[in-house]
Amino acid sequence: MTDQSVDHDELDEVLERCGSSWNAGQVHGLLCSRLSVAGADGATRWFAQVLEETDPSNSSRGECEAMLDALCAVTWRQLVERQSEFELLLPGDEDPTALRAESMGQWCEGFLHGLVSEKRSEDLKKRLSEDPLADIIRDILHITRATAAEDEDAEEEEKAFAELVEYLRVAAQLTYEELADIREPAEDVLPDESDTLH
Repeated sequence: MTDQSVDHDELDEVLERCGSSWNAGQVHGLLCSRLSVAGADGATRWFAQVLEETDPSNSSRGECEAMLDALCAVTWRQLVERQSEFELLLPGDEDPTALRAESMGQWCEGFLHGLVSEKRSEDLKKRLSEDPLADIIRDILHITRATAAEDEDAEEEEKAFAELVEYLRVAAQLTYEELADIREPAEDVLPDESDTLH
């Protein structure tokens, strides 16, 4: 599904081995909204939250940290530079649509969680309650509840899934752009390639 340097299934597996309560879809959705709301500070809090319940001495911890750093760097660059190749971190096209739809719902959960759980100033509350962000939030809430119809044929199901993914891709980018004046200007400065979040 994506050419990001982090693979959905690999990250999912490493998060589980590391003891995180988050899965790959939730982690990427959370990252996108935290970057939108708070830039660099949001990325740091995202990293800490994803690894919060993990044991620092776990043998998979270093691998997990490296994958999270890579995911953050790629995602942040795509959002800051408004790159058209920004994509949701989802299972590959070879996986069943039902599995990808479930992961898409998890991405939505993470994204919404990041919007509502981040420190909220009056300006942010107001912005989230106005269009277009209020519409985006409502739509994403509906998408989290979406399930594949049992009688829908595979081609129609795939088409509907692709349309929802495209909507979410654009919604994530629009959210980042709409909240630009909520973030401090320094929070949009990309970290140096050698910087890590830990």
